[in-house]
Parts: sequence; C-alpha cells; structure tokens
Amino acid sequence: MQKRWVLKPKKNVDKINKLQQELRVNPIIIELLINRKIETYEAAKEFFRPSLEHLHDPFLMKDMDKAINRIEKAIGNKEKILIYGDYDVDGTTAVSVVYSFFRDFNSGLEFYIPDRYSEGYGISNQGIDYAAKNGFSLIIALDCGIKAIDKIEYANSKGIDFIIGDHHLPGQELPNAIAVLDPKRSDCPYPYKELSGCGIGFKIIQAFIKQNQMQMELAYQYLDLVAVSIASDIVPITGENRTLTYFGLKKLNSNPCWGLKALINLSTHKAEQFTINDIVFQIGPRINAAGRIKHAKDAVKLLISKSLPEATEYSESVDVQNNERKDFDLKITQEALELLDNDVQLQKQKTTVLYKKDWHKGVIGIVASRLTERYYRPTIILTNTNGHIAGSARSVVGFDLYEALSECSDLLDQYGGHKYAAGLTMQLENINLFQMRFEEVVSRSIKPEMLQQEVAIEKEIRLLEINSDFYKLLRQFQPHGPENESPTFLAKQVTMGYNANVVGGTHLKFSVKQSDSPKFDCIGFGLGEYCEAINTGKPFDICFSIGENTWRGKKNLQLIVKAIRF
Repeated sequence: MQKRWVLKPKKNVDKINKLQQELRVNPIIIELLINRKIETYEAAKEFFRPSLEHLHDPFLMKDMDKAINRIEKAIGNKEKILIYGDYDVDGTTAVSVVYSFFRDFNSGLEFYIPDRYSEGYGISNQGIDYAAKNGFSLIIALDCGIKAIDKIEYANSKGIDFIIGDHHLPGQELPNAIAVLDPKRSDCPYPYKELSGCGIGFKIIQAFIKQNQMQMELAYQYLDLVAVSIASDIVPITGENRTLTYFGLKKLNSNPCWGLKALINLSTHKAEQFTINDIVFQIGPRINAAGRIKHAKDAVKLLISKSLPEATEYSESVDVQNNERKDFDLKITQEALELLDNDVQLQKQKTTVLYKKDWHKGVIGIVASRLTERYYRPTIILTNTNGHIAGSARSVVGFDLYEALSECSDLLDQYGGHKYAAGLTMQLENINLFQMRFEEVVSRSIKPEMLQQEVAIEKEIRLLEINSDFYKLLRQFQPHGPENESPTFLAKQVTMGYNANVVGGTHLKFSVKQSDSPKFDCIGFGLGEYCEAINTGKPFDICFSIGENTWRGKKNLQLIVKAIRF
C-alpha cells in the first residue's frame, strides 16, 4: 500500500529564533524540540539531561496518602495482602515490582493474576473469592480496576479492602475503594497523566519510602521493569515516562533483575545496548506469552526470581510458551488473510471483522494488529471461548475505535479499551449484526485519509547537513517512543550511489547521494520492490531516520528508509 507523506507544518519563527539564541545548537535540532513542545531553555535542559530529581512527588497523586496509610496499617497488624494485576506485560511487571518490594515487610504477601480464559480482564469475583477464602483483608490492584464498580462492592461485602492503582480512563463513577490512584481522574492534580500501570506501582513504592524516610535507591532498583512496562504498553515516552525509561534502560543494560537477565540471555539480540525496540520485540513478547498460552503467573515468578538459576528455569518455560504463541500467530494470521483474500466483498469494506470458532484467544490481538498493518483499517478478530464470543480490536491512526464500539454497545455483552485497541464479548447470534453495524458506523465517521498509512515527516533536509556532530545531538533524543518518535526526514531528488540489492527476501540495501553530498548507506525494510526502479538511475525522494551500522567493529551513519517516491 502506498503511504501518505505528511510534512509537519513550519514552526513559529519567533519561537525558533528565541530557543536558538538560548541553546545555540543546529537549527534543525531546534525545530525538532519545538515539535515535541519543548520551547524553553529549562525544558530543553530537562529533556537532554534527564535526572531522577525530575520525578514528581508521589503524594501529588490523589488518594496516595490514603493508600500508604492503609498499607502501613496492614503491615503493622500483620494482615495478609494480595497484589492483583492484569495478565499483560504492564500488569505482570507492576505486580512483580510491588510484590518484590513489599515481601520484605509482610510475610503474608501473595500475588494473583486472573486467568485470561476463565476470568478475563480485570478484577474478577473468582479473585475476590480466592482472597476471602485465604484470609486476605487488603488487595492492591494494579493496571486494572478503575471501572470495577460492582466488583469492589462485592469485595466490600466480604470485608476486603481495595487499593486501586490504574492508568486507564475512569468512567463517570469511581469504585468505592479505600484509595483510587489514577492520574487520569478528573480531580487528580498529579502533573503527569501518562504513567503505565507499572509506573503507578512504582509511585506507590516511592510514596512508602518517602513516608518512612528510607533510601530512594530501594525504589530505583525496579526501574528496569518500569522501562519494560512503558515500552511494551506503548504509552508516551515524554515527561516523567521518559525519565523513568532513560534510567530504566541504564539499569537494564548494566544490572538487570534476574528475570530480565535470563530473558536477555535467551535473546537473539547481540548489540552492545538493549533499546526500546529490543524490549518491544525481544523481551515483551516472551513475558506476554505466558498469559496468552498458559498462565501469566509464570511471568511473575520469572520476574520476582531471587537468583539466576531460578530465573533461567522460569525463562525457559516462558520461551517455550512464546514459541507456541508464534506458531498460533502464524497459523491464524494465514487463515485470516485467506478469508480476506478470497472474499471480494470483504476487501471493499472499510472494516475487517472476522470470526472462526477455534482461533486461539491468546493471539487474536496480535492477528488483529497484523491485519491492520496489511489492509490498514479498523480490525476485529473474534473467536469462541467457553461458549462466549471474545474479540480483540485494533484501529488506525486518528480513528477512535472505542467510540465506534460504543455505538454498537447494544450488541455487546462487554467492551473496554481505548482509542486504538479494545477488547469485547458478545453472543454468537449477534456476530452478523455486529459486522454490519460496525461497518456502517466506521464508514459514516472515518475520513478517507485515515485509511491510508501515513509517514509523519518532521523536516525536509539536505544530505549534506547529516554528519557525526548532527547525529550526536540526534542521539540525545533517545529513548524513542510514542510522542517522541525517532525523527523522520525528507530528502528530495536523491540518486543511487551504488546498485541496490534485495536482502533477506524483502529488504532493500542501497546507497544514495545528492549533488553536493557524500554517499550514505541505506536500509529499507520491506522495500525490496523498489530495487529495479532505483537501479535505473532515476532520481527519487526518500523518507528516513538516521542510525548507525556497525560492520567489523567500525560504526558508520546509515539511513533507515521508511518510504520511497519516484
């Protein structure tokens, strides 16, 4: 599919000039900063020189005082405490962080992860019954619970107190818990709203340490897990999240916890430093696989391990589950693509809604993502699990999937999520009606340009402007992620430096130059189809980010080409 190239509008000249006078760096860097809403010397200093001192006071979060007081009471009275979390990476890292810290203070501490298949997402009656049966009087819920109104009332009726630590958008009513920690509460003054679920868990630890006048390094030892949660949950890497990720990556690369160390040892990645991308593609999927294939408690056991041999044993089990996940993923994606490729009517639609009763529930979210990449339109994959139809939905840039599902809510038993990803359940007899309604709702509200994948270009530059000094400044924009993506540039009318070649089946290896520039090596993942056209020698335009390639111990600048246009 041809991508739509979108060049960001030019910035306010006065803003550029003012920041240029203050920072005295390359003007291109100034524009990149302003694109990220960094418009003052102080903001730029904080961006380029992250410090743990930039982390906000955890007691700025609404109800944090209530949460810490209740935890201290539970510890003082030797109550049993249950750490409860979701089964994805964010949930399992959150549980691992909070459990690992408090196990030194409470001998009656346990953790609980709901079963994806028998309990589903979030707080379950089954989990509350487990707590009641085993004498737990306090549950700390992480990465879930903000909409569990009925479940918290059920817990209250059994004499169990709840502390909720969530980062999802609340509904109009908040649960009747002892404390509801969520920066997205309309009445919460906490200055940063985009923490991960694990980030909320980290703030709980920070607050406990502060109130008890302990060393804050006791919290910082968990920053590697916090960074894994931020990368895997695809939350913005801005503000406090960027600081947490910056130092979390340092910890991951120097002294990771035993569980992450074991996963790194399993990884096929051989570079000097693990990056956000390596977490997303190497570590995150393995942690997620436990909840998708077997049970996410295996992932928590791995991440709370107290020795490398113990962690290695759990990591090997998780790795086997990840390989199973890959097999299911490959098989179901292929079946789904065949359904689409063989149905002309489905291809003409603005949505994809596919159902097969024996698809594995644990991978339908991944399959929905892959089909969204292929056909680039709102996509829902449905399967039958224990007699109920469960679905996973993914959207495209700019389209609010959650709003569209809200318009179909009378056909659904449950649904939840956010703008770009959601989960849902329905009755079998409603599938056809839902397919038609969802197509009608999306067709009415989606803009044509949203159905074409876009490349967001920050600035047009000349290749002559790229050198090692420029790249040194550019590297300081890391770690990259949502709202702080690796800068993408446009270079027009470049020509072939040496013959292009297809490598790895679909990737393109070539070089480019402009009239006044040196040659730059390029790699274009999935762009092998342009090989013949480039080798004609005709000029073309490229969208690219800038990276480094190491060959025989020597590092060279390399352009990572995202799109080509003749």
